[in-house]
Amino acid sequence: MAKKGGNAVYRVTEVIGTSSQSWEDAARNAVKTAAGTLRDLRIAEIEKLDVKIEDGKVVQFRARLALSFKYSS
Repeated sequence: MAKKGGNAVYRVTEVIGTSSQSWEDAARNAVKTAAGTLRDLRIAEIEKLDVKIEDGKVVQFRARLALSFKYSS
């Protein structure tokens, strides 16, 4: 889905970050990794938070983000 704002066009894509420490770290990991490929990131909106459980214990935090980035012309 592309969004038009002013004279620019933005795309929104979904990514999932993970961390063994926290949801905040999971979100940071998602943005950091996406920034390595996507240019001109603008907004990250957290859509969903969940955890992975093994043997009754939380072993991984997961954050699903909607990232918007500007298309280059």
